[in-house]
Amino acid sequence: MAARDRDVVTYFNIPNPYPTEWPDEFNSDDDEDAAGGVRRSRSRYSALERTASERKSLLPGSQRTGDGRANLVQKDEPDPLGAPGSVVSNLRQRGLPVDADIRLKNKFMLSSTTFAPEAFLATTHDQDTASDLVAGSNYLAKSIDQQSAPLKNLVESNFERFVRAKATIDNVYTEMRGQGVDPQANVPPSPSHSSRHSRRISGIHFRNISTGSASGAAQSQPPRKNALRKETDYGVNGVKTSLSEVAQKAEDAWGPALGGKKREENLKILLGSVEKDREVWVLANRLENAINQRDYNKVREHYNAARRYRAEVQAMAEKTKQAGRKFTKDETYWVIIIGKMWSKIDEQIKTFKKDVWRRLSTPSAALPLPGVSQAEEHIELISVLLDLGVDDSPIWVYLLSKYDYLKNKISAVVERSKIEIEILRRRLALAERPPSQTIAAFLRQASKERPEALDTVDVIDFWNCILTYVTKLLSISSGLLGEVVEFWESAQSFIDGTKTKSLPTGYEGESARHLQLSQDDINGLRNGAVELVGQLRDAVFSLFADPPAEDISSLFSPVPGSAGTPTTPYPASAFSPTDGRIGRLDPNDVPVAEKKGEPWEDFAFWPPHSNALSAVQYLQKILTLVAISANEMMGLGPVSNNNAMYERIKTMTAGARERSMRAVCEAWSKDAESCKSMEDWIRAPEKRDQTRMPLYFEAFERKVLLGMQQVLYFSDTTTKPGAREVITPPPSKLLQMIRTQFVSTVYKAVSGMLDNTEVPNQGDEDEWVVSAGLNSVNMGTDTGDILVQDAINASSRSVRLLLTMSNTKALRNEQVPSLIHLFESSFSVKLADESKSIKDVFGQIDAKLFHAYTRPIVAELTKMVKDGINSPSWVPSTSKPVQVQPYVYAALMQLVKVHSEVSTTVSSTGYSSPLLSEILAYLLENVSQALLDGFKERKPNTYTLPALMQATLDTEFIAQTMTQYATPKAGEIQGQIYTELDKRTTNEARTRLQQELGDMRIVLKKLREGSRNSFGCFKKPRGSDKEKGRQQGGATA
Repeated sequence: MAARDRDVVTYFNIPNPYPTEWPDEFNSDDDEDAAGGVRRSRSRYSALERTASERKSLLPGSQRTGDGRANLVQKDEPDPLGAPGSVVSNLRQRGLPVDADIRLKNKFMLSSTTFAPEAFLATTHDQDTASDLVAGSNYLAKSIDQQSAPLKNLVESNFERFVRAKATIDNVYTEMRGQGVDPQANVPPSPSHSSRHSRRISGIHFRNISTGSASGAAQSQPPRKNALRKETDYGVNGVKTSLSEVAQKAEDAWGPALGGKKREENLKILLGSVEKDREVWVLANRLENAINQRDYNKVREHYNAARRYRAEVQAMAEKTKQAGRKFTKDETYWVIIIGKMWSKIDEQIKTFKKDVWRRLSTPSAALPLPGVSQAEEHIELISVLLDLGVDDSPIWVYLLSKYDYLKNKISAVVERSKIEIEILRRRLALAERPPSQTIAAFLRQASKERPEALDTVDVIDFWNCILTYVTKLLSISSGLLGEVVEFWESAQSFIDGTKTKSLPTGYEGESARHLQLSQDDINGLRNGAVELVGQLRDAVFSLFADPPAEDISSLFSPVPGSAGTPTTPYPASAFSPTDGRIGRLDPNDVPVAEKKGEPWEDFAFWPPHSNALSAVQYLQKILTLVAISANEMMGLGPVSNNNAMYERIKTMTAGARERSMRAVCEAWSKDAESCKSMEDWIRAPEKRDQTRMPLYFEAFERKVLLGMQQVLYFSDTTTKPGAREVITPPPSKLLQMIRTQFVSTVYKAVSGMLDNTEVPNQGDEDEWVVSAGLNSVNMGTDTGDILVQDAINASSRSVRLLLTMSNTKALRNEQVPSLIHLFESSFSVKLADESKSIKDVFGQIDAKLFHAYTRPIVAELTKMVKDGINSPSWVPSTSKPVQVQPYVYAALMQLVKVHSEVSTTVSSTGYSSPLLSEILAYLLENVSQALLDGFKERKPNTYTLPALMQATLDTEFIAQTMTQYATPKAGEIQGQIYTELDKRTTNEARTRLQQELGDMRIVLKKLREGSRNSFGCFKKPRGSDKEKGRQQGGATA
């Protein structure tokens, strides 16, 4: 039974042996062809125009492809191995889509040229045993034998009929192509003349026969113009040309007359319909004008009107369908014009939506309308899209685009800025360090309320570059952090619904679903805000914490100008901290990075050769921005709840502070070495016994300390109420570093002042430095007075020593204690040990300066006194000396010179300066010591009465003349002089000396009165005892 069913299915080519309806594929196309023939005239030769692919296949069960061509592959076949069921049914049971995929089915059809035996066996006979496959092979061989025998008999029995039919067709084709040619001319012999019934003709191809005959006829005589050839349009070309010419002439002559009236009627009908439906016809133009003018309200109005027209037509069509009738003529006309209108408007709206989507998804491309901010413009674009109706949420697209835009912009700013900063840093590093005098000129600016310049132009430009870069990153008003905050505030307003309340829900509420963000979208926005803040935080932390890049080419990612370089609507200057002044970046032309062991080589943000003044000025602004931005970052909801980000922000502020303080301390230490060059050897306007060096030093140190205090404690910032604290107290090691550096700078500055006494910083050997003091100018003092008051002989070592001693005393007693107090109050620490160390330093420097000044004078006085005592003429020639020896006058005149030099160089508002008293008292002690040593060393070592009286006169004259500067030590030495003299004389001389004391006092009085004018500078001032005590205290200090 199964075999019989299979034979039925195979023979009739039907899906099953018991069909219930006539298969569609068996419907003949002859009826359609006949119907077509009624509608149009057909040539009697039209049958010749049918191609082989258009003829119906004679094979039962054949199918047509999608393009209408016949396909000899059957729709289904019995299994070639004799298995039950057809091939297609077996494949369907295995779930293969053979009905939808023709190529797949053809792989399993034996009649197909793409038949794949391996795939066929592996798919349809995958469960067969070896015996089943052998039986199938035998069945296939038997089937082939059965099919081949009938075909062979058919060909042999009808062979001669095939040959005759082919010859007839060739003769007819030849006659058609050569109409009018002699049919007997050059006709090749008939195939019947040569072995009419021979079987050898079966070896000749029919194509060869026809080609030979046709070509022979064509070569013998050219065909006429009416021959049925394709080139002559099968004989009608001549007639067609004549008819076309006559028709054209008739149209030219009678066309306007015959067509004018018809055209007039058509135009009237068209005008009437246009006027009737004017609102529909002009709607597309109005919408186009509104789009060009960016009048979004009009766009909404016109588009909604078009949608209402379309809805009316759809409703009318639905009613007509329900009524089961066709459209009337007017209804058809209305549907047509609405369709045309909607087609045009729909195309305009699609184009408009694309432009709005582009502007919304590219935040930088949105150009605000006059008087409208960019954020308001974006909201307007979102409203337009919601009103027009879209598939995607414009809110989410806008927020996501804004996030991508900010992320890319931050990366672009950071990459560009790192490259420019490193190039500027290397250029500065290759330059020579400014000389000490240049640095000192900038350090002096600290004493001015409005400094002209605190550093070189290149260093200031670098600091401005760093400040601009940090401002671009962290400024709330004009930086990227402000844009991030604005992004999150906008996202938050969409999340909590405050901004969506004013947004439209679209036509018939179709956009209401876009007004709510999903939880996944909300979480994505929060993570995006945290990521953007992390980008900014990492950029700032990298600037301060990372060392300069050794390979600058690594910063070019990708190479500028390459295909991989990201393109933005902004010029390169928008991302440049130098506003594009550095020019085009070429990775092949960058300065080299040389290592010289300088401290600034470890800091990417520190300009080489920068001084501490410019450093604290700019770092104070930069760190203030960092602290304010840290508080703003923590004010964002997603960041405040993120503990990991909170710790990273704290690390950023602490790291930036520590690295900044280290850089300032290094610059401070370098500047301290140049402080000695601040000495300009010009008197201070208010303190005539000093130069301006103490004021310069105090102003410099004060400005640095105040700046460091601002940097260390972020004094200009405040934490937002309720926000987490991100600014931690400075670590103790940082405070200790500042304390150590403060003491070190004081020591270096004072040591440099000592160096100035050896090598002057200003003036040649014979040059005097003159400064017109402010007081003198205001009082109208003449040039002579200015020379007397303010002239400083900076080429004199003794003058430099005296002024430096006066400066160090002022520093020790006034400026440095004030700085210590400022340090303690600014940093909340006590400098007990440091104060002691500083006092010790000043004591050592004072001692060195004092001895450096007095040592040559003491040596000269000592030599003068000893030479005078040891002189042979020292012993008086008379029994009663009435004059002191010349060396006494010479020594006192030397002291007069010292008095004059000190009092004119270190002038004081009082009668006598403490330094003058100190110096003269010390010199008096050394003169007394020289007298003692001279009397001890004199040969012979015995003193007669005249010699004893001369020694007494010399000693007393010096002591009484210098009584104002007498000290206990000088009095003690004088007592030792008399003791030594008493040891070296006789009792008689000692007794006689006592008797002569009265006369000696008279002689001393006369001598002092005689030398009053010469030594009047040593007289005691006329003042109160309080003034005397103060002066004596200052002298012994």
